[in-house]
Formats: sequence, C-alpha cells, structure tokens
Amino acid sequence: MPDPRTWHYRRSLASRVTLLATMAVGLAVAVVAAAAYFTVRHQLLDTLDHSLKDRAYAAAQSSTINNLTREEVPSWVVGAADVRIGTISAAGQIEGTRADSGEPITLGTPEIEVARGQRGYSCRTIGTADGDFRVATVPSNEPGVALVLAQSLEGNHYTLEKLGAVLFIFGALGVIAAALAGWGVARNGLRPVRRLTDAAEEIARTEKLDPIEVEGNDEIARLASAFNSMLAALSASRDRQRQLVADAGHELRTPLTSLRTNLDLLAQADDRGGLSPESRAELMDDVRFQIEELTTLIGDLTELAREDLTPVVLEPVDLSEVVERAVERVRRRASSLHFDVHLDPWWVTGDSGALERAVTNLLDNAAKWSPPLGTVTVTLDHGVLRVADQGHGIPVEDLPHVFDRFYRSAESRTMPGSGLGLSIVRQITERHGGSVRAGRAEPEGGAAFWLSMPGSAAPREAAGDARRAATETAHSR
Repeated sequence: MPDPRTWHYRRSLASRVTLLATMAVGLAVAVVAAAAYFTVRHQLLDTLDHSLKDRAYAAAQSSTINNLTREEVPSWVVGAADVRIGTISAAGQIEGTRADSGEPITLGTPEIEVARGQRGYSCRTIGTADGDFRVATVPSNEPGVALVLAQSLEGNHYTLEKLGAVLFIFGALGVIAAALAGWGVARNGLRPVRRLTDAAEEIARTEKLDPIEVEGNDEIARLASAFNSMLAALSASRDRQRQLVADAGHELRTPLTSLRTNLDLLAQADDRGGLSPESRAELMDDVRFQIEELTTLIGDLTELAREDLTPVVLEPVDLSEVVERAVERVRRRASSLHFDVHLDPWWVTGDSGALERAVTNLLDNAAKWSPPLGTVTVTLDHGVLRVADQGHGIPVEDLPHVFDRFYRSAESRTMPGSGLGLSIVRQITERHGGSVRAGRAEPEGGAAFWLSMPGSAAPREAAGDARRAATETAHSR
C-alpha cells in the first residue's frame, strides 16, 4: 500500500497549495457555519422560552383553571392560537394539553414538581407523535395545580432547516471559490519558481552557467540570488579546474619534451658510435634534472590535492622549531647562502609537517632568487614569520598573482620550479587560520614574505586561539 505522505509529495506544489487553501477555508467555513447554526438555534429556543414563560404567567392570573383547560380563555390571555394549554396536579393528574386532533403531550416529573411547589418554573422539549413541543410549566393561583403551556417547535425546525441549507450552499460556494482563488494564486505566485526551475533544468541540460534574472526582493528573488552565487562559484571552480589542467599540461610538457629530446640525442649518438664521457655525463645530468623537475611538479600537485581533502591535525606545535628544521634543510641545499635567523618561541595548533612544508617553500623561493653569497633573513616575532632575500624583488604588477597556482613571472619562466610552491604556502596557512602576504624587503632590497599564524607564547593559550581561527576560516569557505 503506498504511503499517503509519498502520494502527497508526488503532487505539484500548486495543487498542494490549492488543496491546503481549500481545506483551510473549508474548515473555517464549517466552524463559522456551525457557530451560526447553534447560535441561532439557541436564540430561537431562548426567545420561545421567554415568550412561553410570559404567556404562562399571564394565563395563570385567570380566575379559574377550569376555563383554561376547557380552552375558553380569550386569545389575548394565551397570546397565540397555536399553544396547547393544560394543567397538572400535584398527584400527577393531567387535564388538557390535547389539540383538536393529535396525541396528548406526556408530562413528567419536572411538571409535577412545579405543581407541588418544589420548583418555581419548568421549560423543556417533549417529543410527541405530532412533533416536538416546547413545554413551559408555572404555578397557578389554585394550590397544588400547575399551568402548562406547550408550543410546537415546527416553526423553529423549519427556520433551522432553511438556515442549514443556506449555510451549506453558501459554504460550498465559498469553498469552491476558495479553491479557484487558491489555484489562481498558486499558479501566479509560483510562476517565479517555475521560471527558476526551467532555468535550472536548462543549465543542467546545456551546462551554460549563465546567471538567472532576479525580479523583486522577496524569498524567490533571494533564492534566485543564492542560485546565481552558486552558479558563479561553480563557474569559477570550473574555470580554475580548466586552468589547472591547462597549466599542468603546459608545465608537464616542457620537462617531458626536454627529456624526450635528450633521450633521442642519446639514442642517435649511440647509433653513430656514442658520446664522449664528458658529453654523456652532461646529457645524463640534464636528464636527471628533468626527472627531478617532473618529480617536484607531481609532488606539488599531489600536495595541493591532499591539502584540499585532508583535515588539519590539531596538536601544539612550536613554530620556532618548525622554522629551524626548515632552515637546516634549505641550508644544505643552498650552502653558498647565509641565513640570518632570529626566532622567538611561538606556539600554534596545527599540523607540524604541513607547516614545515610551507616554511620550506618560502625559504626555497628566497634561496632561488638570492644572489650568490647573499643573505636570507628569517625572523619570527609574535607569530609573524618574515622571510626576506637580497634578489631583484617582485615587480608591482606581479604582486597580486604570486600566490596563484602555476603563476610564474616573465623572469621566473627560465628558472626551475613548478609555480605551485607559494600556492601551497597560502593554502596551508589559511587552513591553519593564518595569512600570508608578499612585498618588498627593507633594507635588503629584495622580496619579503610575511606569514602570520594565530597562537601564543605559551602552548596552552595557543591551542584555543588557533583552533578558533582555523574554525572561522573553514566556516568562511
């Protein structure tokens, strides 16, 4: 058996809105109709009770009850010709209450209690073969006898039947009108939703990430704006992906082409008798260098992919120790340079290996651009790591792009490197809640990089600060 909820949600949104509006109006109409019906019913009975009570007390002032029972009372005494009149004694003896034709009204305990003086007044509905009667009983001027007036409720029933029919007809018309109005409102109100749906389906079919036109400032407009923001982010992501593939292909093509050329030269030389040992060694060094370039490029691409997916391991790390290890590593590779290092303790919370990779990339970049026998200045003061070299510096037009993936200035294209090192620095830094920027080194005259990390001089305080900063950075993404 299908789930009713599943069936409900298979319907269109317009039909559901129409159904809910119709049900709401129908319920409101039913409540109002019921309230009106019972209010009128109660008012009719209350009016009839007051009328019977007044006429009964008026009739009870007559000089003799026997005249009342023989129906010899003038019409002005009774007040209406459709009223049955009778008496009931304290012993339960009933006289009158019979019309010219029809069954008598059967009286009971309430009326006897009025005759006995146990109750001052009685008014209730009694059913007979001729229909329902409203029976009012009051004490008479004769002891032990009560006067009974009974009036048919046929007029009340007729009025209530007419009222019920009118309420039903107009209620049904109101529900139908509400259904039609709800359908029209739903169709018109959901037109922006349908337009947004058609646009989304068109984008899914054609993969054209064109923004959707936004009209108004209601919830649908906000949804369209959010959808446009998502499209812009998706378009930027796709552009970055295409650029990444194009740049990676370009960067891989250069060392592969050089490697293939060297191998072809080696094969041709072997066919002609071989190369001299010096030429062969030089060629093999070039091949080895190209292989190292490929290895570095693949490692950088892998690092970027891993950094996108791997969460930061939160553990207390002394950034000064991380910088010392990175300096020692780079010093071995650039033995001709002098490293001027001044480090103050600074505790952060993060991944020690990733932080060391970021610092190493900064130092490698400084070593690559430093002149022979130059000096690389490394300082760590209150969580700000500064790495400065004595090279040519970064041109002003290149400063906004130095941290972009695969970006290489005109001067750096002839030098080894993948163009990913500084991108890795920025990514690792931002994952730890920090920031990095580039500029001109003063007074060294070359390039300088400032890497700022949240933390503290004490390890306990650093953990909370860095954790909050990393969480805020993750949420901002």
